Amino acid sequence: MTRCLKYISRKVHENHQQEPDSEADGPWTKLTVWRKSLVFSCNGFTVIDSTGNLVFRVDNYVGRPEEVTLMDGSGWPVLTMRHRKKLRLVDNWLVYEGEVGDNSSKKPINRVRKRMNILQPSSNVLARVYCGPSDKKSTYTIEGSYVHRSCRVLDESKQVVAEIRRKETMDGGVSFGLEVFLLIVRPGFSPSISMAIVLILDQMFV
Repeated sequence: MTRCLKYISRKVHENHQQEPDSEADGPWTKLTVWRKSLVFSCNGFTVIDSTGNLVFRVDNYVGRPEEVTLMDGSGWPVLTMRHRKKLRLVDNWLVYEGEVGDNSSKKPINRVRKRMNILQPSSNVLARVYCGPSDKKSTYTIEGSYVHRSCRVLDESKQVVAEIRRKETMDGGVSFGLEVFLLIVRPGFSPSISMAIVLILDQMFV
C-alpha cells in the first residue's frame, strides 16, 4: 500500500509540473487525494503529499453519514464535520476542531452551506463557507464543479486560496479518473480546512 501511494503521488505531480510551485507568499501545498480508505472493507479518503507521506485519512465514510472525522496520518482526529439537521431545505455542515463526541457545548469553527439553485440558477457558486456557526457573513466562496473535480475556493478579495484539480490523462497503464485528484492550497490557508471542504462537497454533490 505504501509503495502504491508513493507511485500515485509521483505520477500525479509529474504531470503537473507547469503548475505554479510558488507565489510571492511562498510555495503552495500540493496534496494528492485518493478516494479510498486504508482500512480494508471501509470507504474513505487517503491524502498524501508530493513525496508520498500520509497527511490525512478518513475511514468512517459509509453511505451518507451525518458525521465525518478527518484524521491526521497517525489516526488522531483533526476536524469533525456534522450535518446540520435543522434546516432541511438547505444543506448545511458544521466543522469542529478535533473530535466532538457527546460534547454538545463545543462550538463549530466553520459552517459550509450549499447554494440553493432555485435562487441563483445561473451562478457558478457551489457553496459558501462561514466563520463560526452563523451565516451572517460569507468568508469564502466555492465555485466550479466538484463532480468534475474542478473547484476553486475564493476569499473575500476573490483570490484563490485552494483548488481541486482533476487528473485526466493515462500514464504508465494507470487511469486515475475521478478517484485520484489534486488539492492545491495557498500558503496561509489551512490544508485541513481545505480537506474538510472536499469531504463536505463530496457529501453535497456525489
